[in-house]
Amino acid sequence: MAKFDFSELTKFEEDLLELAKDLDKGKHAKKFLRNSGNKLKRRTVNAAKSKTNKRTGNLIKGIKRGKPYKYYVDGSMAVRVYPGSPAFHAHLIDRGHRIVDKNGKEHGFKPGVHFFEAGAKEYEGQYYEDTQKFIDDLLDNHLL
Repeated sequence: MAKFDFSELTKFEEDLLELAKDLDKGKHAKKFLRNSGNKLKRRTVNAAKSKTNKRTGNLIKGIKRGKPYKYYVDGSMAVRVYPGSPAFHAHLIDRGHRIVDKNGKEHGFKPGVHFFEAGAKEYEGQYYEDTQKFIDDLLDNHLL
């Protein structure tokens, strides 16, 4: 009858559980999400610059990266890029809007340029690579 030594497998299991506790605290994940959010913001700003003729800087300055937060539905962590000021009308440029005069008469529709979607789509492939590298680094640093 063969005997199996499970001591290394048990140590690996303990290391994985310890890593899961560290991830639950969120220190490593928050740093990764902040960096990813900054990269997404840069891509969004570049998309806004290329798709609009606005050169005053208010549109560009208004694009912000939020704080990493726990998503309320499933507890996963997320970060967002959004137009900063509620008074600033970046959503009108991004999604489009009706053209209305002061009397309320509609004169047409100005289509949106969708720079938030363009920035997200442009960063999507890089995000998967960054996530894979983050997981590999986390496992290498924690389990060795």
